[in-house]
Amino acid sequence: MGKGSLVNFLSFIGTPVIALLIGVLASFSLPRRFSTEMLSGTGWVGKGVLDAALIIMVTGAGGAFGKVLQNSGIAALLGDNLSGLNIGLWLPFLLAAALKTAQGSSTVAIVTTASIVAPLLAPLGIQSELGKALAVLSIGAGSSVASHANDSFFWVLTQMTGMDVKSGYKYHTTGTALVGTTAAVLVWLAGNFVDLR
Repeated sequence: MGKGSLVNFLSFIGTPVIALLIGVLASFSLPRRFSTEMLSGTGWVGKGVLDAALIIMVTGAGGAFGKVLQNSGIAALLGDNLSGLNIGLWLPFLLAAALKTAQGSSTVAIVTTASIVAPLLAPLGIQSELGKALAVLSIGAGSSVASHANDSFFWVLTQMTGMDVKSGYKYHTTGTALVGTTAAVLVWLAGNFVDLR
């Protein structure tokens, strides 16, 4: 995009935190008349903060737990032990699913599993470009398994739909487990019809 003060300014206001702050400040211009009642616990800003607070706390706790898992070396230990089983495309799925279920963040599960699986691809017999793409899909399938109370997606869905936690486990957690497992089976089937080496 070039250089100069305009580019620096656009880069600054385009950063996520600044852009969100600008959006929040612009939202105050939406009502016809600004009043301090909007900022109270019963006003629309207060209600928004109360609805988001639990989700933000759970997301932060999940991220912290994910970092603890990442630094503990448990993921690398799992990868080393499971690589000897010769289970091919199921290894990335199982690692991602275990990490996702343990700490709740799909992003942490994807990044951590990818860093573990990358050096194990050759011993697993996955060397072709298509095989590597299927390994990535397998990681994605594992990262969508079993969204439950430590996942912010679970709380967003249950809070915004008015669903209680028991119903969230019954419908959402079961649904995400089915989605991830079905995707993994489809990836495994595709892996049987292509040359992974």
